[in-house]
Amino acid sequence: MMSKLALSLVVTTIALCFASTSWAARTVDNHLSAADLQRFQAVFSSAFSSNDLQSIYYATLNIEPTKSEEKKELCQKLSKFHQESKLNEFEKDFYLVGISKNLKCTEKLPEQQLSKIYAAFKSPAASAQEIFYRVATHKYLGVEIDEATKTKIVKNLQDILKKDDTLTNLGYAFNVASELGPAASFIADRIEDAIVQADEVDGKLLQFEGGLTITSLIINGAFRTTKTFGSALPIDGVQAVKFANYFLSRRSVQTAKGAHVLIEALKTLSSASSKIAPICIQLIGNGQVVSESPLLTVAVVDLLGKPLTPTPQSIVGKIVVKKDNTVLAEKVSFTSKSSDKTTYVADLASYKPSRALYVVEITADGTYTQKMNFKVLGKVKVQQLEVGVGELDASSAIKKQPVAYPQKLKGQLSADSTQKVLLKTVLVDESQATKPISVHQAFVRFYNEEEDKEIIYIAEQDSSKAYKFDMDIGARAGDFSHVSGVYHMYLIVGDASISNSFQWLVADIELKFPTAPKAEEKKEVVRSPLPEIEHQFRTPDKRPSRIVSDIFTGLCLTPLVLLLIFWWKLGINIDNFSFHPSNIGFHLGFGGILVLFVVFWLNMDMFQTLRYLIPIAIFTFLCGNRLLRRIYAQRIAKNPASSSTSSMSS
Repeated sequence: MMSKLALSLVVTTIALCFASTSWAARTVDNHLSAADLQRFQAVFSSAFSSNDLQSIYYATLNIEPTKSEEKKELCQKLSKFHQESKLNEFEKDFYLVGISKNLKCTEKLPEQQLSKIYAAFKSPAASAQEIFYRVATHKYLGVEIDEATKTKIVKNLQDILKKDDTLTNLGYAFNVASELGPAASFIADRIEDAIVQADEVDGKLLQFEGGLTITSLIINGAFRTTKTFGSALPIDGVQAVKFANYFLSRRSVQTAKGAHVLIEALKTLSSASSKIAPICIQLIGNGQVVSESPLLTVAVVDLLGKPLTPTPQSIVGKIVVKKDNTVLAEKVSFTSKSSDKTTYVADLASYKPSRALYVVEITADGTYTQKMNFKVLGKVKVQQLEVGVGELDASSAIKKQPVAYPQKLKGQLSADSTQKVLLKTVLVDESQATKPISVHQAFVRFYNEEEDKEIIYIAEQDSSKAYKFDMDIGARAGDFSHVSGVYHMYLIVGDASISNSFQWLVADIELKFPTAPKAEEKKEVVRSPLPEIEHQFRTPDKRPSRIVSDIFTGLCLTPLVLLLIFWWKLGINIDNFSFHPSNIGFHLGFGGILVLFVVFWLNMDMFQTLRYLIPIAIFTFLCGNRLLRRIYAQRIAKNPASSSTSSMSS
């Protein structure tokens, strides 16, 4: 057993070492936000209106009722809630006493209830959970447990863990050990056994089977036990980050108990030794920086969103271009911006970052490291734009008119179905006005204000990186539904990496389209029901004439007619017919089969016929078998000599 455990520990250690190479060093990318804490407050507040002792207890650990009347009414109902609760007795007692003490209720607890609580340790507990709640209840009541009783409890706990060392029992044992004194120090030796059972998810999370409650129970208890007995830290830095990631992934919890144990677990990890406690380094905002004022702002906080203690002395960052990994800046200093030392800013203006996607690797005090992506937004500028109208078959160059952004062409253009419209523009980055750039979206939009209709085309980029648009008026008439008139001509430019996307009214143009051909006229929408679709079967083959059918029927009946004639001439010998059941049954079955064939020919299909034929055939077979055996027996009885002769010869 020990060799298997050792092997498991070695494998886990190796896996964690490899995993740490791809992880940010001792940092997470999120924390409990103010919105999360506010939502938890709402969960705790709603718990006061329930009749669940557990929810009310965890709510009282975090907030108090806002109204004194609500507090008084709650205290008066505690005994009723206790009686109605379906929890274990020891758990109900704990919540009852805990709520009463947290709310400072003036109502005294029933003496009978207190007597039962005081006598709880006279008999051994069935689980570590019961021991924990009994000890915690005595602590709420201010009752000191004597050393003899503690020794007895420790012995009881040892026996329980020998029989059933599940994660639940271990978790409650870790949490109660600090209240039982040095005799319970053996529990610290079981922490490693519990931690090794954690399940890893996607290489990023660590959790225990049982979810948030069990994971929080073990982590809180393990740290409390090691602190009490001076043992080694229960987890390392990599494990602390993965447990923190798991707890932060459960921020959507909706129960008072879940919210409380989540907060307590994050407090435990945040207040752990500086050797393992993870922190959060994250970008503030949407991760976008404008090129004219490139300020990169980050938050450096603990898991609860609070300032770090002690405050980081040095926060620097390395910035590289994500596309080709070229280094923009090696050591960018981040300075504190807020009085609480949670927000830090780096001014990148001296590095003149261009429009691109970057990766920043931030290091705090040389211990904590986090990589994040951010984007520097540039400003697009229209270097030049030309628009013109020309003939389709013109051999000479089309005359284009320049338009300066953001002005509109003074005159109105006009084009008919024998002409085409051309637009050419060059877009540049404002910081590098000589270098054309590409954008995600470059469109030309035509809008008819009178008809309130629009059509949008894509402007394509040529080899010189200039955007061009060329439209044959006649060929594109269908796109405009052949509606002639004055259209506003817009240039639309947009990109995720520019901060000044725009729609520019370049010119007004009168488009004259030919009359729409009749084939292209819009068909009237039919609103009435369509004609009913009727299925037509194939015309059956032509039948033979009546004479041919009668002759064929007569030929089929010929054997039966001949049989009746021979019977009439020769006579029917029924002397040997007996009325034995097998004889009658065989002839009835055989006749039934013949009748069934006739009915099949006239009315039934094959499957119906088989359904009736099978039982009749079985009945006929059995009767026929009995009939043949009886005939054979009668023949042997009449001629015994032939029977003996045949026996000798055989």
